[in-house]
Amino acid sequence: MNEIVNLADNSAVYDVAQVSPLSIAVQLSKRVSNQVYLKREDDQIIHSFKLRGAYQKISSLSDSQKSKGVIASSAGNHAQGVALAANRLKIKALIIMPTSTPKIKVQAVQQLGAEVILHGDVYDDAFDYARKLESEKGLTFISPYDDFDVIAGQATVAKEILSQLKDVDLVFIPVGGGGLISGMASYIKHYSPHVKVIGVEPLETPTLFRSLEANERVILDDVGRFAEGVAVKQIGELPFEIAKDTVDDVVLVSNDEMCAAIKDIYEDVRSISEPAGALATAGVKKYIIEHDLKDKNIVSVVSGSNVNFDRLRYIAERADLGELNEAIVAVTIPEEPGSFLKFCELLDNHSVTEFNYRYSTKKDAHIFVGVQLSNGESEKQTLIAKLRKSFEVIDMSDNSMAKTHIRYMVGGHANAENEVIYRFEFPERPGALLSFLKKVKTKWNISLFHYRNHGADFGRVLIGLQVDNVQELEARFDELGYYYKNETDNKAYQYFL
Repeated sequence: MNEIVNLADNSAVYDVAQVSPLSIAVQLSKRVSNQVYLKREDDQIIHSFKLRGAYQKISSLSDSQKSKGVIASSAGNHAQGVALAANRLKIKALIIMPTSTPKIKVQAVQQLGAEVILHGDVYDDAFDYARKLESEKGLTFISPYDDFDVIAGQATVAKEILSQLKDVDLVFIPVGGGGLISGMASYIKHYSPHVKVIGVEPLETPTLFRSLEANERVILDDVGRFAEGVAVKQIGELPFEIAKDTVDDVVLVSNDEMCAAIKDIYEDVRSISEPAGALATAGVKKYIIEHDLKDKNIVSVVSGSNVNFDRLRYIAERADLGELNEAIVAVTIPEEPGSFLKFCELLDNHSVTEFNYRYSTKKDAHIFVGVQLSNGESEKQTLIAKLRKSFEVIDMSDNSMAKTHIRYMVGGHANAENEVIYRFEFPERPGALLSFLKKVKTKWNISLFHYRNHGADFGRVLIGLQVDNVQELEARFDELGYYYKNETDNKAYQYFL
């Protein structure tokens, strides 16, 4: 740990990096009753902290290694860091990126002079291919996180924070492979051991959280794709050994909470973070509530802002849910005169964000309604309790299928025999959807299909199939290697489709 600190204190990273601003988030601070500061790594030349570790590593290579060139695997930000460092040092760079990488990041890497090869659906696929090419071509592999010099380069973020703010209570850091948090935690605990270091991960990618629970590195079966910058199945070996001794806690946040944090950051500093870049800020908000913090000086690392413009539609749609400014509920009302009016009256003065009504049977009707909230969870629970005095109510605010598909396709029952419903995530690349359809259409009839381009790296599909053997069907699905979930028992499907 001392070696990391020494390297950080004498780092070469400022040949390419700047001391990033530490900006107080005035509006957010007021809302959460703490002083929240944003460490603006999105303000770097590549709009991410990754150039620090990449430059520290590449600048330390021997002349022989530099002459042969470097190779890296990355979902984008590390790739840009390596490309920039190699460009400044006049070294050849080859970057392997997953096919799901946002175009904005691929183009940025190419503009910096690096050669790009797209390979695999997730980071781990790109990593394996990069290590194969490393030995074949005699290149030096630049790890995005599992490397001593890279970790030391990332530690300079902490060095700046401690010089920019005298009284720091907590520092929140996004976690993927662990390079940033292990470097920063090493530096913070060396100079200011009283400062709490909190890691933040997506609920769908709890790499460090699960590993700390097990006291060994855990390989996740699958990872969330929304925050692609931290979509890693296993934390790095060296980062984990450091994190075990230096990280005080880990908090997990949802995609909706990340979207809300993106909005928070924008409202305070007029910068649009990528999901991984807003991860730490989402963690700040959740941790404050869970631990009832007041009047603390809190730093959140905004790690990057390389986000596709098309993705903003999805982020905007989900931000209100993540901020608890909207509730989505399914309400069953009797199909009789006056019941619809009674339901509307019970909504009082709540603003309705959307309203879908579909006749169900001669007895009942189902309503899918979005309601604007001004007082978060407590207001939602009060409203639901009020509605339940007269009607059957299901809270669908956390129902992924309802939020992603149902709200856009309420239409009524088809009564398709032996119908099963699955939710899929496809990598947004040519041929993925066709490959899926070829797999299932040969034997089973498709009774429902919904796809909507959310501007994300992974397309979301809801499909209904008339199937007499679910085990055989899922065996075929397993061959595809895509994330899927059986949603046949989901109330959102049963009520509205």
